[in-house]
Amino acid sequence: MTATAGARNMLLNCANARPGERVLIAYEPPEFGYFDARVLNTVTRVAHDIGLRVTTVNVGFDPHARSLPEPLRMQIEKVDIVIFLARLGDQLRFRAMPEGKRIVVSFALDVGLLGSGFGTTSHTAMVALKDLITETFAQARSVQVTCPNGTEFGGTPHMPDTRGGDTNILRFPMSVFKPVPAHSFSGKVALCGFLTGTGSHYYEGYTVEFEGRVLAHFRQGRLLGFGGSARDVAAANAHYDRVATRLGVDRDCVHSWHAGIHPGCGYEQRASENYERWSGAAFGNPRLLHFHTCGDYAPGEISWNVLDPTILIDGVPVWENGVFHPSRLAGGQGILDRYPDAARIFAHPDAHVGLRDQDAPSMLDAMS
Repeated sequence: MTATAGARNMLLNCANARPGERVLIAYEPPEFGYFDARVLNTVTRVAHDIGLRVTTVNVGFDPHARSLPEPLRMQIEKVDIVIFLARLGDQLRFRAMPEGKRIVVSFALDVGLLGSGFGTTSHTAMVALKDLITETFAQARSVQVTCPNGTEFGGTPHMPDTRGGDTNILRFPMSVFKPVPAHSFSGKVALCGFLTGTGSHYYEGYTVEFEGRVLAHFRQGRLLGFGGSARDVAAANAHYDRVATRLGVDRDCVHSWHAGIHPGCGYEQRASENYERWSGAAFGNPRLLHFHTCGDYAPGEISWNVLDPTILIDGVPVWENGVFHPSRLAGGQGILDRYPDAARIFAHPDAHVGLRDQDAPSMLDAMS
């Protein structure tokens, strides 16, 4: 597949674009080190090819963006579709957007992702899976989560109704289910060697790395404390103190969590090369589960990341050591049967998530 196919998938199947419609492509220049300029070029060319009336606008990058700049809002009012190839769309994904517009935020940050199974797998299939998983959690009596590093938490999901708990934008590719509120969950979470931000705000000291294993303990959606070496525990607490004080948010709130659902989401770079970019792209891989913490809202300000989760929904391992099995959901196999391209990507998942990618032993064991 090619990046052109990924762009067509975005415009036709996610944005539901039709010839003659007006599209605004809001982009972040490549000098910020986040989006590849070739993505803008590809999406713009494909938009012209399918008959859209295209306008592009450089929205730069504001680490503290809280709302749409008024000039951009005025431009959005004049179009049918907005494509964000910029972090601004991600930063504002839970905030109010102009009514009556199809607003897409792309998490395919480069042409490799756009042209891979991540960008080209039927968007309709992934939306159907996302809705099925969300409904499964809404009906579940018990959810238990573990991982090879020591994660153990569980509870009964209390999912928001269909009008709440999700973003105000169209996500492309669709790569996570609706966040599960954490107020009815308790346990411990084994962190992947660091704490990093959620893409809500960007700030100095965005990531803190640990020397050893750190466990985050929580009860009914409240952080109780951290376990690990004295140095790592002190670093974790200092990070929470600093971010909560700087942004004026509820330090100990553990708001919600969700896992990746898109097996085509492969992240080739090491997370440590650019944690901001990693946290904005790799999260869609089923090998990763993340929490929204530090702030009583989604996505919070600090994420907890779990590698290779096993998620038991009423005793069924729907995720097993980082492998998502749609066929274990009632109706899941039917979706795969209707969309053979999705079935193929689930049969051959991409194990690269920027963390211990060389061997991914638990994933390979689960598939054998």
